Amino acid sequence: MRSDPTPAEEILWRELRRGQLGARFRRQEPIGPFICDFVCRSRSLVVETDGDSHVNPGYDAWRDRKLETYGFRVVRFWDTGVYENLDGVLDLIWRQVQSPDAGSERFQMDQCQTGVWPVSDGS
Repeated sequence: MRSDPTPAEEILWRELRRGQLGARFRRQEPIGPFICDFVCRSRSLVVETDGDSHVNPGYDAWRDRKLETYGFRVVRFWDTGVYENLDGVLDLIWRQVQSPDAGSERFQMDQCQTGVWPVSDGS
């Protein structure tokens, strides 16, 4: 477990801990052998922020599938999405909170349009 959040995690945590999305999130929450950036247990939702250290999308996809076996959906955002479009990231998290049947996805900034869009997990 990391004691120092990344800058993107810090920014996102300031928003998530307020409870403004209608659900309670915890930071650096263990699920099985994994430590997740943010977890909303009442909605079975994991939110991850990914920076330069996430160079292996295959591992992230494997980890997401393992978290799904514990009954959690995983939503991943690139750090740049948090920095450049926090409102869009929060909107997508809110949509996931409101839609418990939505699947796991990875998002990154779309430079052509406002918002964020799903990215292939490399599998």
